[in-house]
Amino acid sequence: MDHTEVLKPQTLDELIHILHEVFSSDKVNVEEVQNIMESYESNPLEWMKFAKSDPYRYTRNLVDEGNGKFNLMILCWGEGHGSSIHDHTNSHCFLKILQGNLKETMYDWPQKKSNGTMVKKSEGVLKLNECAYINDSIGLHRVENPSHTETAVSLHLYSPPFDQCNTFDQRTGHKNTVKMTFWSKFGERTPMATTTQSQENN
Repeated sequence: MDHTEVLKPQTLDELIHILHEVFSSDKVNVEEVQNIMESYESNPLEWMKFAKSDPYRYTRNLVDEGNGKFNLMILCWGEGHGSSIHDHTNSHCFLKILQGNLKETMYDWPQKKSNGTMVKKSEGVLKLNECAYINDSIGLHRVENPSHTETAVSLHLYSPPFDQCNTFDQRTGHKNTVKMTFWSKFGERTPMATTTQSQENN
């Protein structure tokens, strides 16, 4: 299959099908995946069943396991919800906006010479259907819903999948390893998610 021109998925199911094809090889073409994810026009009717939210913190909802090559998930962000500063455990991370806006703040890895204080590199707001990309060589980031009146929903692809990452204290650069859990899988609430998710800081 020739991937030179961008395939435009018409539906979420079609997007998942195309991603399976693209990830069937071992080489990840970042620009291609980013273009494919960006070209899917968000349709809430298609992703609503996965978008399970919680009033107190953002949720991670598994959509597809990508034959073990990637995880595709939907994150729901209530008003003002945000992540800690975190890494991506040597994986590719794609983040596409399905609803609302998300603010992404990029940081350098903490350095001894700056006493561990996190140095902010840049910040920007991601808007509907935009798709951002990050990996550990680019740096660390924090993602948050800047709105206090609107919720936000985002589609994330991680390749290869991972179930823990490191979070960083903004003032000291102190690193914590956290295990990540799913609030729901394939549209069904996961058992025990209430207890495990509440201990998780990312």
